[in-house]
Amino acid sequence: MLCQASLGARQSIVVPTKMVRRAGRIVVVSPLKSVLLLSGKDPEDATAPPFWFVPGGGAEGDETAEAAARRELYEEVGAVVGDLGPVVWRRRVSFGFAGSWYEQDESFFVVLSERFTPQATALTPLEQRTTTGARWWPVQELLTTCESVHPPGLGPLVANWLAEGPPARPLWIS
Repeated sequence: MLCQASLGARQSIVVPTKMVRRAGRIVVVSPLKSVLLLSGKDPEDATAPPFWFVPGGGAEGDETAEAAARRELYEEVGAVVGDLGPVVWRRRVSFGFAGSWYEQDESFFVVLSERFTPQATALTPLEQRTTTGARWWPVQELLTTCESVHPPGLGPLVANWLAEGPPARPLWIS
């Protein structure tokens, strides 16, 4: 599928803050092979396109990636999960968002869960301005979408995880 991107006119932005952090993310997959994603937008950049992302976020203090992922999953969608199993993917990503620059090491966990209606329980003020919704995406749809999904390539990653199970050690993704 050929996708076109419209970047529009971008202005130079002075980014005053640099955030270096660890993050944990949970890819929630239903038995019907759909993935729970949140939708969002950059509240500081009206020209930035909307995007989809898996629940999770930055670790607080000495919190582990797993603990951060569990806490964020509960805060963002109201879910509590049992065993997360191993980290299946890792990535190091740099990005500008909401007037800050992030240097982030992310650890991804995959859990199977029955579908549920996501309900945020404790969003931060920034998350309240950023998060615009939630949706269960069929994996087949993730394989062909032109929408911005983070991490990139999530559809093939989940399809491979479903077919082969978790990797022997975390895979580095981009």
